[in-house]
Amino acid sequence: MSPILLNRKLVLEEQQTVPDGAGGYATQWVALGALWAEVKMGMGRERYADPLTVSQVMHRVTVRAAPSDAPSRPRATQRFRDGNRVFQILAVSERDALGRYLICLTQEEAGA
Repeated sequence: MSPILLNRKLVLEEQQTVPDGAGGYATQWVALGALWAEVKMGMGRERYADPLTVSQVMHRVTVRAAPSDAPSRPRATQRFRDGNRVFQILAVSERDALGRYLICLTQEEAGA
C-alpha cells in the first residue's frame, strides 16, 4: 500500500433538525469538527437533471480512524466540506486490518 498524505483539512458535517422559529422544524448542516484527509479522485459522470446538467465525481477520502461511537468518526449519513465543495459520504470502511485509517467513498456533485 502506498503511504498516506493527510494534507487537506475537511469539515465533517451532519444534518440536524432545528426549530424554525415558527413552531415547525427545519434541517440544516452542522459542523462537527475538522479532519485532516487525503482526497483521491475517482470516476466521474454527467447526467441531465432538468433544466441543468449535473456532474458527479466519486472520491476516496482517507482519514485517521476513530472508535465506532466517537463523534469524529464519519458515517454514511454525513458529508465533508472543503470551502464550497461538498463530498457526500456514501460508505465508510477500515483501510486495512490494523484499522489505523478509514476510507470514505464520497460523491461530489456540482450543477452546470
